[in-house]
Amino acid sequence: MSSRYADLTREQLAALVPELLLIGQLIDRSGMAWCIQAFGREGMAQVAIEEWAGASPVYTRRMQRALGYAPEVEGEGDVVTIFKGLQLDIGAPPQFMDFRYTVEDRWRGGFHLDHCGALMDVEPMGPDYVRSMCHDIEDPTFDATAVATNPRAQVRPVHRPPRLPADRHPHCAWTVVIHPAHPPVEPLPAYAHVMATEAASLELDPVVPGGGGRDDYTGPLLADLDFSEWSHSALVRIADEVCLQMHLLHLSFTHAVGARAEADAAREICVKQLTGIAGIAAERVRRCLDLPRDAAGAARVLALHPLLNPAAYVDATVEGTALTVRPDAAARDGAWISLCGPGELGPLRALVRAVDPHLDVETTSDGPDGWSVLVVRREEAAPEAGEVAVTRFSTGSSFAFEPRRSLPITPV
Repeated sequence: MSSRYADLTREQLAALVPELLLIGQLIDRSGMAWCIQAFGREGMAQVAIEEWAGASPVYTRRMQRALGYAPEVEGEGDVVTIFKGLQLDIGAPPQFMDFRYTVEDRWRGGFHLDHCGALMDVEPMGPDYVRSMCHDIEDPTFDATAVATNPRAQVRPVHRPPRLPADRHPHCAWTVVIHPAHPPVEPLPAYAHVMATEAASLELDPVVPGGGGRDDYTGPLLADLDFSEWSHSALVRIADEVCLQMHLLHLSFTHAVGARAEADAAREICVKQLTGIAGIAAERVRRCLDLPRDAAGAARVLALHPLLNPAAYVDATVEGTALTVRPDAAARDGAWISLCGPGELGPLRALVRAVDPHLDVETTSDGPDGWSVLVVRREEAAPEAGEVAVTRFSTGSSFAFEPRRSLPITPV
């Protein structure tokens, strides 16, 4: 099935791709609040470690292959390959997580963060939460991300929060060194679970060269990715891959939560996670593409929302203001769409109400071959869902991107 993003213009896609990367980061601003409530701070940290360590090696390799910068021999990539992957990773959305890279040679480099949106979100919660994020979670997950490129890569801190002094800049700094003497990093068990999903091996349409603009990420590392320089075909593939990153992250999150809670309680946490991000994502997609605040605009947001993408993974149709969902790979995996339907309308309601609080969804059919809902308008505006309000706590909910130029980074 062709991508639902294919009918957007190149300019629209260039604006939407960084939005999708940021939306992926905000998944945890939604989900981890409920993990703290259920498991406490330390339990939340363990969920986050398993979540990211399970998903990030899978989607990192996918993006390498999609954009032509995978190492010639799997497992023998260099620091430039690692940094390119971070630039296209929902864990490091551009500008909100403002990574600045240096490269000494193929095997040594580093990065610092001029701005860390995640730190801005967590710092008000106190130093224990900062330490959980910047020490307990980052140590294993940075290495887990690097293992997708080279298992002998070590990502180590130069300095990191809690910040001393309190206004220290840059927010943190890290070295990345690949050396044959380093013991190879072994993936966490969550990785095997994610690799077994249909999402991990999903086939998407390849990038078709020749349409104008950058078709791949071969060549030098760029300080910033100016997505307006990329081809339409490449941007479509990137958008679909970024949405798939979100599904893979959710599948890893679901696995980690399910190991700590009974089935009903785990599902409740996952529904809350989806409800919160569904609303914030819809709000940002609508604003980015300047879509109308009516039922037709909500239907268009539905079609472009990460919940229903990529089309090759989520078998759904939006016609007029009606959404029809059929059994598919995403449902078999237990991805986001499996948390929606006639028995659970909360995430879809949060999504359409982010377009206009007067909007709602009504079930029109439900059966073994799928289910359908219709976007409708109510006379009275509904209040914002509590799960969306929790996610809005993040500064990422209102973050604004600025133009950046793509400048090559050369070894120092």
